[in-house]
Amino acid sequence: MKYDGISKSRRHFVTTAPLAILGAVAACNTPGQDTPSQQDTATPGAPPTFGTLAETGPEVTNSTFIEAEKLVQFTMEPSERAMAVDAWGRSMAGLMERRTGPRKMTIGPEVHPGFVWNPVLPGVTVPSLKERFVRSNEDPGPLPTKDADIAFAPVSQLSRWIEAKKLTSERLTRIYIDRIDRFDPQLQCVITLLREEALAAAKVADKEIAAGRYRGPLHGIPWGAKDLLDTAGIPTTYGAEPFRNRVPETDSTVVKRLREAGAILLAKLSLGALALNDEWFGGSTVNPWLPEEGASGSSAGPGAATAAALVGFSIGSETGGSIISPSMRCGVAGLRPTFGRVSRHGAMTLCWSFDKIGPMTRTVEDAMLVLGAISGFDEGDMGSVPSVLDYDAKAPIKGLKVGYFPAWMNEAPATEVDREALKKLEGLGLKPVPVTLPDWPFQSLWLLVFAEAAASFEDLTLSGKDATMKMQRPDAWPNLFREARFLSAVDFVQADRMRRMVCLEMARIFSEVDLLLLPSLRDEGLSIGNSTGHPSLTIRTGFVNVTKARSDWAPGPDMIIPEFETPRRVPHGVTLLGRLFDEGTIGRVGAALERATGAWKERPTGF
Repeated sequence: MKYDGISKSRRHFVTTAPLAILGAVAACNTPGQDTPSQQDTATPGAPPTFGTLAETGPEVTNSTFIEAEKLVQFTMEPSERAMAVDAWGRSMAGLMERRTGPRKMTIGPEVHPGFVWNPVLPGVTVPSLKERFVRSNEDPGPLPTKDADIAFAPVSQLSRWIEAKKLTSERLTRIYIDRIDRFDPQLQCVITLLREEALAAAKVADKEIAAGRYRGPLHGIPWGAKDLLDTAGIPTTYGAEPFRNRVPETDSTVVKRLREAGAILLAKLSLGALALNDEWFGGSTVNPWLPEEGASGSSAGPGAATAAALVGFSIGSETGGSIISPSMRCGVAGLRPTFGRVSRHGAMTLCWSFDKIGPMTRTVEDAMLVLGAISGFDEGDMGSVPSVLDYDAKAPIKGLKVGYFPAWMNEAPATEVDREALKKLEGLGLKPVPVTLPDWPFQSLWLLVFAEAAASFEDLTLSGKDATMKMQRPDAWPNLFREARFLSAVDFVQADRMRRMVCLEMARIFSEVDLLLLPSLRDEGLSIGNSTGHPSLTIRTGFVNVTKARSDWAPGPDMIIPEFETPRRVPHGVTLLGRLFDEGTIGRVGAALERATGAWKERPTGF
C-alpha cells in the first residue's frame, strides 16, 4: 500500500481515527465457559436470545467505560453506562472466543472475507467489447552499440529487436545482470537476484524464437517482481523480517501469466516491509534521480529498478498509492489497473478490497503491453472480475473530455508541471471540463484499509513477532496494526457505506467526462481512486526543483531530512484516472501526452 507518499491524514491516524469500546475492553478478555447455547432449554419452543451466555471476561466497571468512551468519542448517560456494566460479561461472552478460546479457530492467510468488494455499481455492466490490442508500429531503429542505450530502451523497442533477431534474450539478460551488479549496491532495490535461472530461461527463449515460436512482445524480456508475488521455490519475503525466509511452493497467477508470455523473471525487487514505504529488512531503496532520498513505496524496488534500467519492466502493487508515488518520484510510467482486472492470487494480502497489481515501465505503451499479458479473470481471486482490454495505440483522442478539479490544480501539491500537462492535452484536441466533488472527509475511507490490514496480519500482532520488524514508529505497521484493533465495527460499516456514496459521485463525474487529470499525490485523489477501484496511469511530464529530500515517513525528531543549498532537478508528472475497466482510454491519452512532452527520454545521471 502506499505509505509510500503516505498522507498527513493517514500518518496522524492515531489522533483522528474512531475507536471502540469493544476493542478497548475485549482486548484483555479471558477464555470463557464453553456454553453451547443461549436458549431457554427448560421451556419447549423458546427461541435463543442475546445476553444469556455464562458471564466471562475481565471485570468491567464504570471507569472501564468512561475511559473507553474517550477513545470512541461517544458518551453514555449514567443509567446507560450502568446497564452496559451489568450486561457486558453476558452480552459479549462469545464475541472473542475465536481468539481467546476455549474453541479457538485458526484462519489461514488464504481465506478471503465473506464480503467481496465489487466496484461496479448495480445496473452498470462491464464493457463487453471484443478483446482488442493494437500496438504502435513505429520502426525501432537500429540496435544501439552501447549496452546502456539498449538497457534504457522501452519494451516496445526491445521486443522489435528481439523479434527481428537483432538482439538475443541472453545478451539482454546479461546486460541487466551487469547493471544490477554495478548499481544495486547503491540503490538497494533487489532482494533476490535470479542470475542462473534467468540466463537459463533466456537461452530457452532464444531457441524458441529462432525456431519461429515467437510468443509476443514480452518474449525474452527480463523483468522484476515486487517481492510480494509468490514464486515457487524462490524466497518471497514481503520485505519484512518475520518473512525473510519464506519460500512458497507455487507461483502467483501474475508470475505464471508472464512466464507463459515468455518474459524472463530476473529479480525479486524490494518493497517497504509489508507494503509500507521504502524501508525493508535489507536497507532503504533510494531514488536514482536523487540518491539522498528514498524511492518512495511501497513499490520502491520496481520504481528504482525500472528508472535505472536494471530490468526491462517491473510489476508493482497498490493499496493506497504504492504504484503512483514511486512512479512519480522515480519518473516511470505506473499503471494501477481497475480493481478486479488483474488477479491477486498468490500475492501478499494487505487489504482484500483495495489491493491491485500493475506494471511499472519506462513508457506508457510498455505498461499497456504488460497489462495485456497479466489481465483477465482468475477464479483463484475472489475479487476477480471478467473483463476485456480494449487498447488501440492508433485511435484518435481528439474530442475526448478531460475533467479536472480547479481548486486541486491551483494549490499544492500541484505544480506548474501539472497545469502545463492540462494545457498540453487541450493542445492535442481534448476538451478540459471542470468538475466538482462534495466536501466530504475522504480520509475516513482509510479506516477500511487499517482494519483489513490488521486482520490480514493478526497473527503477527498477537504473536508479538511484529516487534522484530525494523521500523517501530507511530506511522509504521506494528503500531497501526495494534491501534486498528480498537476500531469500531460500526464505524467500519459506515465507512464502507460512505465508499458506496463516493462510487456514485464518481459515476456522476464519468457521465460528464472521459477521463480525469489529477495532481498525482493529491490526498483526496489517492483516497478516492483506491477505494472506488478506478484505474490510474501516472506518467512523467516534466521536472521540478527541490531543496529538500522527500520522505514517506511522518516528520519527527528521529527523521533527518537532507536539504540542498543548490536545488535538485527531479521528475514530476500527472495521473490520469479512467472509467472502470477503461484502461484503453487513459493508455492512448497518456501515450500522446508522453510524446508531446518528451520528458520520458531523459535518464537519471550516472546510470
